[in-house]
Amino acid sequence: MKKKISKFIYWTPRILSIIFILFLALMSLDVFSSELSFWQTLIGLFMHNIPVIILLVVLIISWKYEIVGGIAFILAGLLYIVMLFRNPFEWYMLLWAIQISGTAFLIGILFFINWFRKKR
Repeated sequence: MKKKISKFIYWTPRILSIIFILFLALMSLDVFSSELSFWQTLIGLFMHNIPVIILLVVLIISWKYEIVGGIAFILAGLLYIVMLFRNPFEWYMLLWAIQISGTAFLIGILFFINWFRKKR
């Protein structure tokens, strides 16, 4: 039973990270809806995917060092909230904050739990 829980705690943040990164990459495809030239579209797609690239590097590092994933995903959630609320406040922004930063917080907490259990 303990081994089953341990595998669950090990794989859950990693799988959720992959799904979260794919979700963010999917949201970056909105750059194709505008009337831009090829190079403008390419630059816009790259700009939209900078967080995806950073989180992918963090995931690769945190696959072995869980503390890196815990810190980085929680900081990414906080950074998203700060960036979101720099604009004038609208109520629908709370849902955005819950969806994006809430998921990042959950993944970060799961990486911390995994790191703590591995350390013991």
